[in-house]
Amino acid sequence: MNIYDISNKAGVSIATVSRVINGNSNVSEKTKKKVLDVIEECGYTPNAFARGLGLNSMKTVGIMCADSSDPYIASAIFLIEQELRRNNYDALLCCTGYELEDKQKYINLLLSKHIDAIILIGSNFVEADDKMNAYIKEAAKSVPISIINGALSGENIYCTICDDHRAVYDATLALQESGCKEILYLYNAKSYSGNKKLSGYLAAMASETKNNKRDDYIQYIKGDILDVKDHLNNLYHHKLTFDAIITADDLLAIGALKFAKANNLSVPEQLSIIGYNNSIISQCSDPELTSIDNKLDTVCSNCIATLMSVLRGQDAPLKTVFSAELIERNTTRFR
Repeated sequence: MNIYDISNKAGVSIATVSRVINGNSNVSEKTKKKVLDVIEECGYTPNAFARGLGLNSMKTVGIMCADSSDPYIASAIFLIEQELRRNNYDALLCCTGYELEDKQKYINLLLSKHIDAIILIGSNFVEADDKMNAYIKEAAKSVPISIINGALSGENIYCTICDDHRAVYDATLALQESGCKEILYLYNAKSYSGNKKLSGYLAAMASETKNNKRDDYIQYIKGDILDVKDHLNNLYHHKLTFDAIITADDLLAIGALKFAKANNLSVPEQLSIIGYNNSIISQCSDPELTSIDNKLDTVCSNCIATLMSVLRGQDAPLKTVFSAELIERNTTRFR
């Protein structure tokens, strides 16, 4: 028994059955009773697709991320799902990995599920080569697309981001003002967000002629915490001197803390360290980590608020930018 059978037995259209199921008031009491009697008689349980036919809405939003094991992404998924639930929407999650072909495959999969909108978590979805973003712009012709922590211009595409450039710029200046001169920068992503963070560091260091154009103070590292520790050990033992490390992610900063401990460097007296994301691990480390809070909860809340406005047919900003906040703990000496 399905919605088509109910429609035939009640002698009404499929859309009318769906309106009754969804509680739409645009159905006469007589017709409503007829449909409900047939549903009760047949013991029919409507599925999500059937409920969505009449209102042209599945009340479901697709979520795409690269890797849900990443602490930042995992937190974003949790916050988004909560906000969607408050607005009576369900969520479908797809973990795409980082390959373009897989991203394209999953966005088409979500579209085939007749979802109402798609949320892309992470700036890795925005490619530097705009031709590689064509699949997102094409999908936006069917449903609203919302991007968290990435910016892409296009009709029906809505972006909510933190000002990563300014955040790292201000943090680097704070290190300089605390007396640090040889500031190492660690990053692990060449995404939209990753590039903005790097540009913030470069802008702040531009006035420091000693470090200006010294590429060895900018280190791209892929791997886990121990890989970061080993990488820094290699730099240190090859006589690269640094009195501060600013990172693009808290996990990189934890690797820097392990490096400091292994080499008996006092933090923050000999080495200041700043992380990024202000994740839970920044408070679990010893000493507790100074970190840049990129306001993920605010970003996610705004993302859903914007999306709900769009789904209700209301005006909504195409791009919203929030300011970050430097949370000082015990790995810096700003005072």
